[in-house]
Amino acid sequence: MTLPVAPSIEDDEAERILLVEDDPGLQRQMKWTLAPYRVVGASSRLDALRQFKSAGPFQIVILDLGLPPDENGATEGLRTLEEILTNAPHTKIIVASGHTDPASAVKAIGKGAFDFFGKPVDTDVLKLIIERAVRINALEEENRVLRETSKNLPGFVFASAKMAQVERMIERVGPTDVSVVIFGETGTGKEVVARALHESSSRRAARFVAINCASIPENLLESELFGHERGAFTGAVKQTPGKFELANNGTLFLDEIGDMPLSLQAKLLRFIQERQLERVGGRTPISVNVRLICASNKSLEKLVSVGQFREDLYYRINEIRIELPPLRERDNDAILLAKHFLAVLRRTTYRDLRGISEDGLAAIGRYHWPGNVRELENRMKRGIVMAEGKLITATDLALEVPTAGPESLDLRTEVEKLERSLAQKALAISEGNISKAAKLLGISRPHLYNLMKSIDPKLSQEEAGE
Repeated sequence: MTLPVAPSIEDDEAERILLVEDDPGLQRQMKWTLAPYRVVGASSRLDALRQFKSAGPFQIVILDLGLPPDENGATEGLRTLEEILTNAPHTKIIVASGHTDPASAVKAIGKGAFDFFGKPVDTDVLKLIIERAVRINALEEENRVLRETSKNLPGFVFASAKMAQVERMIERVGPTDVSVVIFGETGTGKEVVARALHESSSRRAARFVAINCASIPENLLESELFGHERGAFTGAVKQTPGKFELANNGTLFLDEIGDMPLSLQAKLLRFIQERQLERVGGRTPISVNVRLICASNKSLEKLVSVGQFREDLYYRINEIRIELPPLRERDNDAILLAKHFLAVLRRTTYRDLRGISEDGLAAIGRYHWPGNVRELENRMKRGIVMAEGKLITATDLALEVPTAGPESLDLRTEVEKLERSLAQKALAISEGNISKAAKLLGISRPHLYNLMKSIDPKLSQEEAGE
């Protein structure tokens, strides 16, 4: 009986499997029965390695151990197994072995195979093994993302040169006790930087206390910061310490300090000079040891020039200045952050999502992100809720991929732009790992260094290293 032709599967969400089987009839049958998985066939070791290089990578490989020229043994199959795992160690390889040769299957497991099944093939059993491999692959990928991001400072996920400079600033400034002002647009992660400074300091065992000066009415802000005595004002029924006292021996983060009233700026200046405070309604000085970190999305220099911020206070708090770039200036960090948020959020939402579709990644890469990282996180939350399939699409994120403008016919310029764009994307996907990015691009490390320097001319090879 002639087997029907395997259906054409255009579903981008289906797992891609490399089937290494030298029997053409069995290969066609398995392609058919394993739908909706997208199965790519190979008939020999060299053919499998060629497919892995040209059409891969494949997360799952089904490998017949009896490959030519050793159809009746397992030498060629085991060699194929070793070579695939050498080049792609995270691949899940499921080996096929005849019931008369279980020792070869055991040997394959010892060399790193994920599982095995016997011939003749029981497709129901094979599908269960594949489903288990898919789930384990997803968990391992999530763990790899978390391990990579944990190598950086707490909360930091990036591959761009500008954020690498910010990280170096934090590593140098964090262990000191100097006052820091963090400048950046709303949503760029100023509090994340402040927490990273605290965690990098000798004060990490004490409290990190944050307060937003713009969110509290002026008549309450003084009491929030400095505390109050019982009876100091209507409703003050007990003695209450303020944020400064709560942060004693730790770090106090004053967000949006540019919105602090001038009357409170004078009291803050006095505290910085004397390291003592008085609660509202109190008369007894209280000594407090606290490191001060401030942040603003406004230009404090402009506020000083128009008399809305004290110049003497500005110079007191601005011992070190850290500028946070907006997300639109962070190369392809948006894509990297989107994958990070997906890995974190799908654990709390229990959604079995595999990733972000190509149109979703394109939309994320091209969007302007006026709300910066905070907006991206909110979009990813929406995408996880709205996704109907296994991949989050641009529609799920409520983003549109812009239509292309008039094409440039300057070949050299367009090629250079494409090279830089692909380099940035590869660095984002590989979490800044130069070797992995170069391998994805199919170029040498020196070539990638040159591309990175064309993106950021100030970048040295040492700074670009892993």
